[in-house]
Amino acid sequence: MAKHKGKKTDQATNRVVYSEFGQNPAMARAVPDRPPTEQDLRVQVSGKGRKGKKVTIISGFQHAPETLTKLAKTLKAQCGSGGTVKDNTIEIQGEHAPKLVALLIEKGYRAKRSGG
Repeated sequence: MAKHKGKKTDQATNRVVYSEFGQNPAMARAVPDRPPTEQDLRVQVSGKGRKGKKVTIISGFQHAPETLTKLAKTLKAQCGSGGTVKDNTIEIQGEHAPKLVALLIEKGYRAKRSGG
């Protein structure tokens, strides 16, 4: 094995067997960016762990992070509130479940209201 600037490479296969500085972007898993018609989304309102404040959570996405961020921005603008993207879910501040279900269906997603 040869050592080049903090990396050890296997000469027989010419691949990295050890890297000192985290994951190689070329080895990262690809996230499937499926079309909206192939995605089943769940929209639910939750207040757990938020000191009584209600948040609408949309889960079930199979998008790349960039696509999810763009979608979140448009949904936040339509609802007139803030929100965030966490772990392939979008959180919108406030109780906006019926409006978000209608918006998502309009965009081509298969969305359902979940919970009470």
